[in-house]
Amino acid sequence: MPKMKTTSSAKKRFQITGSGKIKRKHAFKSHILTKKATKRKRNLTQSTLVHKADESNIKLQLCMK
Repeated sequence: MPKMKTTSSAKKRFQITGSGKIKRKHAFKSHILTKKATKRKRNLTQSTLVHKADESNIKLQLCMK
């Protein structure tokens, strides 16, 4: 049986923390920023953790499961 391959898009978008959680960046901060409030843009800059319900799918894409 061939080796499992990591999904290229997933390995570019997600990072594993030391405790095993998955880190991601917020969407909607690439363009059309003039109509968005400064506070909103600042909050979109920060990274956050992936929701528990989505973790298993992402781990499959990263060949961690």
